[in-house]
Amino acid sequence: MIVRTLGLSDYQPTWQAMKDFTSARTTETCDEIWLLQHPPIFTQGIAGKDEHLLNSHGIDVIKSDRGGQITYHGPGQIIAYLLLDVRRLKLGVRELVRNMENAVIDLLKDYHINATGRVEAPGVYIGNAKIASLGLKIKRNFCYHGIALNVNMDLTPFSYINPCGHQGLQITQTKDLGITDSLEILSNKLANQIQEKLIKG
Repeated sequence: MIVRTLGLSDYQPTWQAMKDFTSARTTETCDEIWLLQHPPIFTQGIAGKDEHLLNSHGIDVIKSDRGGQITYHGPGQIIAYLLLDVRRLKLGVRELVRNMENAVIDLLKDYHINATGRVEAPGVYIGNAKIASLGLKIKRNFCYHGIALNVNMDLTPFSYINPCGHQGLQITQTKDLGITDSLEILSNKLANQIQEKLIKG
């Protein structure tokens, strides 16, 4: 599996690059993980309802082709985009989602932080506060999009939306949990955890 570190990347061209990669790939193409951050942007999933955007405060909103409702991306948040052949990995969608969540859960466990997933609301939570959100698109047994982990960012824009469609949902990040490791270290650890979970299946 190839891991690429793309730094701070605009959403629209990154999304297009994922679609181009997925359209061009074959059953022989290596799977990839793209690690990056986005400048401030709201993204709304295919089932996203406009009422969950309370006030954009001038931040652009992009209607994406991933699953899920609306979320916020900004600097200080790790994005791990997973470009995978799910048939080759022998993973169903629900199992893939659980593996993605477990990658974050086990990463946080290394820091003695107890995190959980929720069947009814995908993502990773510390108590009632969400620390990671996810969304996927699967096309011809290939997936793209992925998971976003809040590390050290301005969380204010989450108050401009109903995050993931849930009114008043609290949002947290690793910095507020006492984790002082850098974004780079956490990105690498997350990529390692994702690979481990996917290989185990």
